[in-house]
Amino acid sequence: MNSPVILKVAATPTAPALVLRPWCAEDVAALVEVYRDAELRRWTNSRMKSEDDGLRWVQDQEQGWAAGSRFAFAVLERALDAAPLRLVGNVVLKEVASGKPSAEVGYWTAAQARGRGVAQRALNTLTAWAFDAFQANGLECLELLHQVDNLASCRVAEKNGYQFDRLLPSAPPSYPLDGHVHVRRAAT
Repeated sequence: MNSPVILKVAATPTAPALVLRPWCAEDVAALVEVYRDAELRRWTNSRMKSEDDGLRWVQDQEQGWAAGSRFAFAVLERALDAAPLRLVGNVVLKEVASGKPSAEVGYWTAAQARGRGVAQRALNTLTAWAFDAFQANGLECLELLHQVDNLASCRVAEKNGYQFDRLLPSAPPSYPLDGHVHVRRAAT
């Protein structure tokens, strides 16, 4: 699957609607702005100091879609006042291959959107889509990895039915601390 997919998350009484769509060049300025947040940079390996860095990152995501192995979605929020969509996060399904029983999911949330359920709602939608789109190709479970001290990611995983599976040893410099691996299996 490499054709663009747009996923929608309905508004709730307390949260605006979300749109999940593939990253594009028009997202670069907002992406670089979001990455100015030190807390986000603490949990991610990507560094975006300029629009050139952002454009390269977006192009990498587009290549993942074209290869059918990595499906990264910009998470956009539709404000209650009908203002233009704004970037509030990222969710990704990666390491997908036909006949491979597992794949990995990941996410991050922009500073202004943290604590409002954006990651939880976006991950829930991505998870449902992943199993719907790839279960027939052998996808049986999704893995979610986070550093052991990232308590917010642990809560998001658990709220989405990703059960703690095992401790992942650190691998400096990319992963300086141990991590958790959470797993969610496809419904049978």
